[in-house]
Amino acid sequence: MENIALIESFSEFKDDKLIDRVTLMAILEDVFRNALKKKYGSDDNFDIIINPDKGDMEIWRNRVVVNDGEVEDSNQEISLTEARKIEPDFEVGEDVSEEVKLIQLGRRAILALRQNLISKIHEHDNTNLYKQFKDIIGDIYTAEVHHVRPKAVILVDDEGNEIILPKDKQIPSDFFRKGDNVRGIIESVELKGNKPQIIMSRTSEKFLEKLFEQEIPEVFDGLITVRKVVRMPGDKAKVAVDSYDDRIDPVGACVGMKGSRIHGIVRELGNENIDVINYTTNTQLYISRALSPAKISSIKIDEENKKAEVFLKLEEVSKAIGRGGHNIKLAGYLTGYDLDVIREGNPEEEDVELKEFSDEIESWVIEEFAKIGLDTARSVLKEEVEDLVRRTDLEEETILEVRRILKEEFED
Repeated sequence: MENIALIESFSEFKDDKLIDRVTLMAILEDVFRNALKKKYGSDDNFDIIINPDKGDMEIWRNRVVVNDGEVEDSNQEISLTEARKIEPDFEVGEDVSEEVKLIQLGRRAILALRQNLISKIHEHDNTNLYKQFKDIIGDIYTAEVHHVRPKAVILVDDEGNEIILPKDKQIPSDFFRKGDNVRGIIESVELKGNKPQIIMSRTSEKFLEKLFEQEIPEVFDGLITVRKVVRMPGDKAKVAVDSYDDRIDPVGACVGMKGSRIHGIVRELGNENIDVINYTTNTQLYISRALSPAKISSIKIDEENKKAEVFLKLEEVSKAIGRGGHNIKLAGYLTGYDLDVIREGNPEEEDVELKEFSDEIESWVIEEFAKIGLDTARSVLKEEVEDLVRRTDLEEETILEVRRILKEEFED
């Protein structure tokens, strides 16, 4: 293989990987010097001249002329007779520069050199890729679905870089097909061997925060600050916002007229229910806002242990707790307090609307009860099972399951 052929083969990598000229020359010189060290023991007396634009290169070995029979190091010295074969007027003590053809390194050395070249290019690419994505951790990124696997979705960006979206980083309602564009944040970048592994997340609180920055101009401009985000991905989220400008209503600006501004974010997150609240340093008021839509009667705060007892009327309890306990859990995460609900009044009088159980009871079953005027939990529990079977189109088994769910609510 001639010098020019090796350079041409490298040019293919150069064009594909878009390696800059300086890096290209540095990689080439490093590879050739390693080959020279193996062949001659040292590369100190070699000059390597590379012109990647033209696709050519030259290797010159510099030696000192010594008398015949006095050559001690054939790499550093050349006999007078051998020197005069190159140029007839050389004298002892002069420097001789002689071009080394690549073929002189030997076929095996050339093959190893090419393999080393490829390895260095990949190493360079991986290092650059690692740095590139390390710099955008926490930023939103878009890539296309390349392959859907049981435990992860493999994405590819416009430059052909592979990004992994693990199953546990996907919103439960996410469903992807090959070719779909997917948005998420770059959560982490790790080197697995020499190859960077890029992880995307759609469940991170940071993803929701960045969506606010993208979709709401006042947040992007810094007029509104997102103080804290807590999420149960795909189900419910709470976002505390603040503004240094008293003329701006941060909640109103984020939500928009009839939810117009936040609608795109909700849709992106699989219809995740997002509560936006005004941040405040007043702990009682902050907890009260965090438990919205429930109306709080009073709050008793234990600052030392970061606990709070929240007193509510019976009809407000289910609103504060929320479906599956999500509302009170998220309020606790948002405020940093362990919240304990204290019911005011007689527990026997407490009732909950059937629609609050929509996550456990199918909507058509709830509608069947509504047809006969039963729209609360206690109204259903007061009826006999036989009467409910007779008055509705529901099976006895279904009614018994509904009663079990409703009873657990009051036992809790």
